[in-house]
Amino acid sequence: MKLAIAQVNPVVGDIEGNIRKLTETLLHFDKERPDLVLFPELFLTGYPPRDLLERQWFIERTGEAIARVKELSMDYPETGILLGAPTRNSRKSGKALYNSALLICNGETLFTRHKSLLPTYDVFDEARYFEPASGVETVQFRGELLGISVCEDAWNDQGMWDNRDYGYDPIEELAKQGATLMINISASPFQVGKDELRFKTISNHARKHGVPFIYVNQVGGNDELVFDGRSICLDKKGEPMKVLPAFEETLVTVDTAVPGSPGKFTPMDRTGSIHGALVTGIRDYMRKCGFQKAILGLSGGIDSAVVCCLAVEALGKQNVVGVTMPSPYSSPGSIADSRKLAENLGIEFKVIPISDIYTAYLGSLAEHFRDRETDIAEENIQARIRGTIVMALSNKFGYLLLSTGNKSEMAVGYCTLYGDMSGGLSPISDVPKTVVYDLARYFNREREIIPEATITKPPSAELRPDQLDQDTLPPYDVLDGILNYYVDEGYSPEDIIKKGYDGETVRWVIRNVNRNEYKRKQAAPGLKVTSKAFGIGRRMPIAAKY
Repeated sequence: MKLAIAQVNPVVGDIEGNIRKLTETLLHFDKERPDLVLFPELFLTGYPPRDLLERQWFIERTGEAIARVKELSMDYPETGILLGAPTRNSRKSGKALYNSALLICNGETLFTRHKSLLPTYDVFDEARYFEPASGVETVQFRGELLGISVCEDAWNDQGMWDNRDYGYDPIEELAKQGATLMINISASPFQVGKDELRFKTISNHARKHGVPFIYVNQVGGNDELVFDGRSICLDKKGEPMKVLPAFEETLVTVDTAVPGSPGKFTPMDRTGSIHGALVTGIRDYMRKCGFQKAILGLSGGIDSAVVCCLAVEALGKQNVVGVTMPSPYSSPGSIADSRKLAENLGIEFKVIPISDIYTAYLGSLAEHFRDRETDIAEENIQARIRGTIVMALSNKFGYLLLSTGNKSEMAVGYCTLYGDMSGGLSPISDVPKTVVYDLARYFNREREIIPEATITKPPSAELRPDQLDQDTLPPYDVLDGILNYYVDEGYSPEDIIKKGYDGETVRWVIRNVNRNEYKRKQAAPGLKVTSKAFGIGRRMPIAAKY
């Protein structure tokens, strides 16, 4: 069978725009006359549509869109269209919708396959909206018996997991029914290393059941989630016929009769994949929210430098504005490093000193702070002045403010509400500090973009004389190790201590993670790149004691 793979980037809610993308895709493949064009999961609505699925008008528009696709398919009578869309549950019990794959050809819906396994872990909440399929069945099309599945349906292979989330394997059932070609349409978000896990999972299905397996994934960013694509077409031995690139819309055809060959799949490089995900996430968040330019504060530190580099790659140097805001405690080197970074990148650069504003603040508060030692309150005033300035520029010129906090500091509250946490998007809030250094070196792999002094000098918030991060925080390699076990892996304090970490340090880190839930609740959306990001994937109580 000749298949066309549409690894595309839909916009959530933009049904009209997504139909235009479908129309353009069919036109692109017109001369090749494929038997079937494959689009990702919930393509018509974009994924994840979240509570748009609870709006009746939205579901009605989706139904109208499906009718338009059927009408459009009559212009390509030799080609079938397989795409994802929500469909209504006609029964009087259960959820109102299914997450469905629709096989449309020559004006008719030939087959509808509902999703069986509805994930409710991490960032997923599909049981909130959808009813699971009551069973699966194959469908005859163009001489093949198709085993069609939707995303999670392919992730419950007994051979891959010690503890499975579900007691049912839809792929195994489709194989028992004699499927000669497996197809999975998906919207599987990026996280580090997931592309290799996907390949192993799909390859294992193909080898186990002895049938080719075609997996098509969404690409692009939608809010916090980034989809890497990396669609794969495997022969019956599990060898790749096609492996599509990461983070790029790609249209290709594949003949399932042509055998695959080893070596076509190479796992993505860890740092390179994080870089690709963050650039994609920034670009799509800006574009889909209607922003053209971004602004951010440049402190001379590594976090703001990395975010600035990411923004320039995502948006172009003409669309990024950097602002340095020196205070009485800012070192001359930090100002110089910010300027040098801006020159290396070719971005617009502003210098707005805050010393006079800070002095005025202290004067206004002097009577109220009388007999109190200078402490973190005065330090945070500086951060909040800076936040106000960049937000004023954002308001005045319509720029999106990028927050520059990393995961390590966000985790333990080493950030200021209404100060450096201000912003509309927090690109590296799921990037541990040690990985921020990896990204800086990645940007400098061919030439010096981030000044070497920015990378090598000890990190400092520069809110008091001679301040260093390590005065307050454990060394970042220690902090990130503990955070990985506690936040990502869910270990108890005792289990982390058994890993060789100092008990007092472990308890300090965990105490500060727990007490700063309220801060993170007010943070800008952050792009997810690890297995457990702060935000929609982590739902911890604030008013709690544990």
